[in-house]
Amino acid sequence: MYIHHLIYSSMRKNYILLFLLLTSSVALGQQTLSGGPLKPEQALMDISHYTVSLDVSPESSSFNGFTEIDLILSGSSAVLIFDLDQVFTVSKIMVNGKKEAFTHSDGLIRINSGSSFGAGKHKVRIDYGGKPPIAARPPWDGGIQWAKDSLGRNWIAMSCQADGADIFFPCKDHPGDEPDEGADLIITVPKGLVAAGPGVLVKSSNKGKKSTYHWKTNYSIANYSILFNVGSYVVEKRPYKTALGNTVSMEFYVLDYNKPRAKYHLDLLERSARMQEKYFGEFPFAKEKLAICETPHLGMEHQTLNAYGNKFKYVKVGDVDFDWLMHHEFGHEWWANKVSNKDWGHMWIQEGICTFGDALFFEDFGGRAAYIDRMKSTALATQNKFPIVRGDEVDSRVAYISDIYGKGAFFMHTLRWVIGDDIFFPAIKAFATDPRYTYVNTVMTDDLLNHFNAAAGQNLKPLFNLFLYTTDKLGIEVKQTGPKTYSVRLSNIDMPLPVEIQTSSGRKRITLSKKETLLQSDSAPVIDPDTYYLKKVSFE
Repeated sequence: MYIHHLIYSSMRKNYILLFLLLTSSVALGQQTLSGGPLKPEQALMDISHYTVSLDVSPESSSFNGFTEIDLILSGSSAVLIFDLDQVFTVSKIMVNGKKEAFTHSDGLIRINSGSSFGAGKHKVRIDYGGKPPIAARPPWDGGIQWAKDSLGRNWIAMSCQADGADIFFPCKDHPGDEPDEGADLIITVPKGLVAAGPGVLVKSSNKGKKSTYHWKTNYSIANYSILFNVGSYVVEKRPYKTALGNTVSMEFYVLDYNKPRAKYHLDLLERSARMQEKYFGEFPFAKEKLAICETPHLGMEHQTLNAYGNKFKYVKVGDVDFDWLMHHEFGHEWWANKVSNKDWGHMWIQEGICTFGDALFFEDFGGRAAYIDRMKSTALATQNKFPIVRGDEVDSRVAYISDIYGKGAFFMHTLRWVIGDDIFFPAIKAFATDPRYTYVNTVMTDDLLNHFNAAAGQNLKPLFNLFLYTTDKLGIEVKQTGPKTYSVRLSNIDMPLPVEIQTSSGRKRITLSKKETLLQSDSAPVIDPDTYYLKKVSFE
């Protein structure tokens, strides 16, 4: 028990650091925003595919190339609008093979036709170039890192979740529209460097002093995952057989001098993969690759190539080594990359459930006491300054608060307690494997609510409302009515809830409501001793 407490104390410091970095960077450093209400012209637009082709120059800290955007318009439009950071210069735009007039100001490209663009399919090619923004505090402040590895060689990383991919390529910068048919990423770098990207490597080639890498994914993909990392990489790989018996290549793009560590690190990645599959279903991208890539920043959930920068720092959970950063970012393959929020306002789904998956690792390998200790600490760390759902159409600055991680995870812990393991775990796996909620079908909180209502056979909306849409805690009133008698009731929720109560005769799971429940005890009862609720208990 003591060793589990020490383990979690170390982990808790890491997560508190993560929350502080996230909160401060969003408040101080972020200059561009992603998401928010869609412009009417963009609401007509459904993105089918991106092709991003860039020649990357570390010497000039710039890149030049083009982006092709395949899209479908649901109705005619006089203008096509795309997001692209103003640091870039757009040289030419073609729509369906025809050169078109455009403006580029205030971070928006507006393509104007002589008449209008009709409903149906269109292909847009935008030629552009320039110096992308430099990340002040990656990965929370988006931008590029022109870093050096320990041998002084170029090491390049990208991140843009909160800022949006428009700081790298022209796109429809909204989480609710992932390209249905995936993306191609064609990256040219100085010879001797390796460019790693999402999906599978179609081909690599050398010409003169440059090398080109063509990556392709056929899965829908969030804009912020259509990124590359560049370094003096070698690849450690092995076959991985998924929970459904499919074989996928498990790969680690690691700096060459760290290759001796890579094989053991893949052992840890495989352990994390097995655990995540147990609770959330088969690895979501089994037709492509299961991979991580060493980066100069801490990490980010880039689909099929999660960024990893924790420098092989492990802690013990039970008898096994655990890399909290790798496990958390890898968990986003399910919760962010497969199950994606329709709007940043519902980002707690991917961050909170992914963080809950971190806690399940503690339960599986450290025991029930380690899990309970972790959730107690998570409850103490909850800030409750804002609700974790702050609207259906909010931008990344509004959505990004630390509680989407911890309070989101704790809510799943509460939900598990309320409906029981026999319902909860099949339901969460069913949600993560249901085509209605996965890949291109992005989700909102109501989707999760309706799914769990059906699974549990009860109306859970009051629970969702209290803990997700307000900063209130569960109110529990205890009143001593006699020398050894007490009444207990819920004060601020209109649904019965199971609450564990310790009396002089032991612990009992008792269903409470706004109606008083009478207890017998030689001493004052202890309400919810293992902390399944964020609560405020009052005694009279």
